[in-house]
Amino acid sequence: MKKNQVPTDAEGYLTTALQQVAWRIVPFICLLYVLNILDRANVGFARLAMQDDLGLNKAMFDLGYGMFYVGYILFEVPSNLLMRRFGARRWIARIMITWGLVSAATMFARDVWTFYSLRILLGIAEAGFFPGIILYLSDWFPDRQRAKMTAFFMLAIGLSNVLGNPLSGWIMDHFDGVNGWHGWQWLFLLEGLPTSLVGITVLFYLQDSPRDAKWLSDSQRSSLIEHLAEEDRQRQAQHGPDRWQAMLQPRVWLLIAIYFTVAVGSNAGGAYFPTLIKEQYQQASNLQIGLLTALPHLCAIVVMSIVGISSDRTGERRWHLAGSAMLAAAGWSLVAWGPSPIVAMVGLCLAQAGMMSMLPVFWTLPGVFLSGVAAAGGIALINSVANIGGFFGASILGQLGLWSMAAILFSGSVLSAASLRHWRTGLSSKMEAVDEPIVRRASRPTSLGTNGLEVRSTSPDGQSPTVEVSNE
Repeated sequence: MKKNQVPTDAEGYLTTALQQVAWRIVPFICLLYVLNILDRANVGFARLAMQDDLGLNKAMFDLGYGMFYVGYILFEVPSNLLMRRFGARRWIARIMITWGLVSAATMFARDVWTFYSLRILLGIAEAGFFPGIILYLSDWFPDRQRAKMTAFFMLAIGLSNVLGNPLSGWIMDHFDGVNGWHGWQWLFLLEGLPTSLVGITVLFYLQDSPRDAKWLSDSQRSSLIEHLAEEDRQRQAQHGPDRWQAMLQPRVWLLIAIYFTVAVGSNAGGAYFPTLIKEQYQQASNLQIGLLTALPHLCAIVVMSIVGISSDRTGERRWHLAGSAMLAAAGWSLVAWGPSPIVAMVGLCLAQAGMMSMLPVFWTLPGVFLSGVAAAGGIALINSVANIGGFFGASILGQLGLWSMAAILFSGSVLSAASLRHWRTGLSSKMEAVDEPIVRRASRPTSLGTNGLEVRSTSPDGQSPTVEVSNE
């Protein structure tokens, strides 16, 4: 082989490595997120009976729903930084074991204060899980594939509700009175303890980084590590080193503002979807309400997958994000208008599909300019501060009504469309596409020497950024 000639199988090693990583990691973390959403959101279903059993009014229960975010916000950034210190495997396992136990303990809520206290404890226990998983994916997948992988991971939101809502309804209908416990008490117990058991399996299944992946061949492992390292070098060269001060730059706070809008809408939906559907179908049983509540999440699974794949294939982020927010705003508007149960249900489907489709596109953005410690802290900061919207989401909907949700998601669409356009002109062409260098076979010497990868930042036509790892 001539000097500087790229080996013919270099691209193949990277492609097969990414395929193996995707099949091994993504389904498992999807399972973890299913349990996460189930344990976080089942209180929205439990309120059908729990609110009256505890003697709470609507405002008190809404505040209790939001109390989760008190502990979550305070401990989010420290938790993510500790994950960098102790390793993803041990820290994710710790999070799951503790949150499963606290979720199960919610069955012992007796009044407003025990309810509030348990919700705060659940937020503390769970803090760091979601941003930790986003950070974990960035340690395994190149920028260009991350929206698709994040979309697959976030399918868990829909799957959890598609499967969990009917299950929750069935538990509340069939276990009510067993052993003298209410149905909602059994709900927390039976959906909380499995999380702790699965958390133990994390210790034996996950690896902290590609360097620990013994199930990859040496060639696959080195190809993946080199490619991710080169991405990180380019990121630091363009946006500066991975200092923690990078967390405070204006772009981080812009992302917080955008994510705030979807946090308000999605958490308000989680708190109120079963109640809104119950108002439309008053004669339905808990199981039937669970089946109907699953429908918006089933729609979200389909639309979110399409949006995530489309965004990766085109390398376009701005309009995928803004368009998803606009779809959510339109959906909430239909629910607010709601001349019939069918129109209201269509609106709920559109609202959920739009809000969930924002997520995989949005979470590709921080990794464009944050790396290392700054990425760990920055992603956690975005998630924690923006989730102040989660704290107020249920109360906003309860006090201001459904049109407030439409207005908030509309503002998220406008903010995404306007601000990401300025990122492109003010920073670089990379910012809008949120791309990664393409890996190609080279017919000439490359800038990376002997590792066999050619890095390009523009497409072959010299116009738009090339933003994928070529698998062809």
